[in-house]
Amino acid sequence: MKVKTLVCNCKGLDPFRFADMNTLAFEIESELDVAYAAVHPQLCEQGGNAVLEDVLRSAQDDPDTYVMVCACAEETQKKLFKKALHGSGIHEKHFVAVDARNTTNDGILERIRARLAELADPSKPRH
Repeated sequence: MKVKTLVCNCKGLDPFRFADMNTLAFEIESELDVAYAAVHPQLCEQGGNAVLEDVLRSAQDDPDTYVMVCACAEETQKKLFKKALHGSGIHEKHFVAVDARNTTNDGILERIRARLAELADPSKPRH
């Protein structure tokens, strides 16, 4: 399994004040089994959507690749990134939304770890 991780800083809005976006991508790559991690200032705007769609397209033909986005609420991400998801052609189950709000880097790492464990063993129910 290969996981490409994108982190949205959501323009540095209040729910992201606890995370250090300057070190988060490094921590994700150092501590977790992911292909890479990158931070974007606002994935839901035009440039961010273009980056997301490029990453999604790069994963569309590989059934072992997932694109994990750490940003706002999971349901909100599905709505905000609907156009990029449809435009990329990636299967919806390969888009993994992680809520990164209101926590520190350690909290985000724990949320990512939990999602990675779920991807590795899809028979386990989601919490």
